[in-house]
Amino acid sequence: MSYEGSCHCGQIAYDVEGEIDTLLECNCSICSRKGYQLWFVSRANVNLRMPQGRLATYTFNTHRIEHKFCPTCGCSPFGFGTDADGNETAAINARCLQDVDLSAVTINHYDGRSS
Repeated sequence: MSYEGSCHCGQIAYDVEGEIDTLLECNCSICSRKGYQLWFVSRANVNLRMPQGRLATYTFNTHRIEHKFCPTCGCSPFGFGTDADGNETAAINARCLQDVDLSAVTINHYDGRSS
């Protein structure tokens, strides 16, 4: 299935392919403040519909995850990183996807605050 996503103002727009079976809700310092509900996919499944130069990037701690956000509206639609095997991944903020009923998706809670 293909989903369309964007930031609040529309300056960041993208498509992502895959099936949303579960979402991850983490209690770490950034995820809890941003209210992320994350869907993890291969980076190859994300197609940006605008120049990548429109994205601002924030990294912290180990700097392994590039948290992407819109410099205009501040919305954070996704982040890019690698998994334990070195594969490029994307963590999609499901709250930024159109036509997804978040109440119908299983939420897995992760204790990122303790890791």
